[in-house]
Amino acid sequence: MLNGKIALITGASRGIGRAIALKFASLGADIAVIYSGNEDKALEVCSEARQMGVRAEAFRCDVSNFEETRMTVDAVKNTLGSVDILVNNAGITRDGLILSMKEEAFDQVLDTNLKGTFNMIKHCSPMFLKKRSGKIINISSVAGIMGNPGQANYSASKAGVIGLTKSVARELASRNVCCNAIAPGLIQTEMTENLANGNPLLTSVPLGRMGKPEEIAELAAFLAQDISNYITGEVIRIDGGLAM
Repeated sequence: MLNGKIALITGASRGIGRAIALKFASLGADIAVIYSGNEDKALEVCSEARQMGVRAEAFRCDVSNFEETRMTVDAVKNTLGSVDILVNNAGITRDGLILSMKEEAFDQVLDTNLKGTFNMIKHCSPMFLKKRSGKIINISSVAGIMGNPGQANYSASKAGVIGLTKSVARELASRNVCCNAIAPGLIQTEMTENLANGNPLLTSVPLGRMGKPEEIAELAAFLAQDISNYITGEVIRIDGGLAM
């Protein structure tokens, strides 16, 4: 259970982030819903979480902006209290073949997916170190493990998240802070809705289907609880066997 814990989740207004936020709330955690654009969706998540008897607040933040993430983390701390669990889920895609990919598309994806993860870890870590406990869960991707044509920027960002996860895990382990990554495969979200029907990549999934956000949330919940206190620096695939 996560009773009494405070969880900060980026990209929590929809998809995997939403599922994680609601799963954590069902386990008793208070939730900071970090979103970039859709306030209505973020407020819906907060409303659903409150119905489970926990506190939930929405905070708008561009995670790629170092100063904005600092101010957001301060706002979460002042509103809900010191963070116990950080989930770095915010991510974007700007797909294109490397020969036609614009520099801006590469930079935007790296800034949000990788630098955004760094920013949040940087600003939340002092709270973890002071408590001598904490859980950091970074959402990577199988694209960061095996690459994906047309996604050089996305694959590079998610591979970077894996390296960042391992370095942070080593740095913070002496203070009892665990840092792990989840590498989802094809998951049914708005980001992948164009892949749902007739996509040949699905034939490469041994289980023969896309995953559900709730399945990622179950794994995140395991990593957030004390039962996983001896797991750190891991990258756990949840992909139906795609990258085995």
